[in-house]
Amino acid sequence: MKDTMCGLVKEVNAPSGLVYHTDLSIPEINDDEVLIKVHCSAICGTDLHIMEWDEWSQKRIKAPVTVGHETAGEIVAVGKNVTERKVGDRVSCESHIPCGECYFCKNGMPHICKNVKLFGCTQNGAFAEYAKIRWDCTFLLEDDVTDEAACMFEPMGAGIHGVEAAEVNGKTVLVSGCGPIGLTAISASKTFGAVKVIACDLIDEKLEVAKKMGADAVLNSAKCDLPAEVRTLTGGVGVDAAIDITGAEPALNSALKCLRAAGRLVCVGLPTKPITFHDMTDDLVYREVQLTGVSGRKIWETWEDFAKVMKGPYFKLDQVIGGRFPMKDFEAALAQIHSGVPGKMILYP
Repeated sequence: MKDTMCGLVKEVNAPSGLVYHTDLSIPEINDDEVLIKVHCSAICGTDLHIMEWDEWSQKRIKAPVTVGHETAGEIVAVGKNVTERKVGDRVSCESHIPCGECYFCKNGMPHICKNVKLFGCTQNGAFAEYAKIRWDCTFLLEDDVTDEAACMFEPMGAGIHGVEAAEVNGKTVLVSGCGPIGLTAISASKTFGAVKVIACDLIDEKLEVAKKMGADAVLNSAKCDLPAEVRTLTGGVGVDAAIDITGAEPALNSALKCLRAAGRLVCVGLPTKPITFHDMTDDLVYREVQLTGVSGRKIWETWEDFAKVMKGPYFKLDQVIGGRFPMKDFEAALAQIHSGVPGKMILYP
């Protein structure tokens, strides 16, 4: 193995927020860690927040740090205490690194660990030729899962988790937002037994993709009265569950009105500012609507559920990948994202 590697480092004063290096030190693993030769990694919205050095990033991230966490690769070294992974294993990584000691970790909720560390955020990540991580935060990949598909486990897990929380079997479901995570939520809803999936977005092209991913009906929220259209599609009742991927105030208020009484609104998308529910009394309280949020993925239930979705008839990987770029050309990938090109951008070291 060579002594140095390439990688993308968040440096506070960098014009684009990231600097491409060719002389980074290859990580030295601890006794409970593995070293991964990265095959490819996808750009996440969190990476964009870190590049922009917004308020969220400034509170959580200590630069310089190698970013990237949606990844797949091969283990090339294991620490002396690691017995359940070996050199040659292909893995993807869970970005939430739980402490194992807090109340939540000890009660089956490590995904909301009180002391969680974040791969590619609070510690160096996968936009590099090599990355290290604690072994129990790696997910073994089956031989028929491609590297690009493996990169989707972590990000698309948020959509899967939303579907799990909505308990969609036998239900009519509304999915708001048809980016990659929303498309995955659509496919997962159908895979896990939803009788009807209605998808909404502001962009017609995304809605066409939603049809390919399993949506039974699609609605452009900018061109219709969404709650009225949903009532028409549901015999005047409303949907049993709504899964919001957008985090946008108008979408959340519309989704609430699209629900039937005693329905469930699952919030997956992250609002970038405080939001207001316009009529919580009539829309939520009097109708006994359930409101819940989801954080990341359940470890490892959500991962196993996404594996089922990938093997099902609805999920289509080519519809959620937007482009492929050498890591050194990351600026071109960012340009595609900022110009509105849909889908995940994949970087190769």
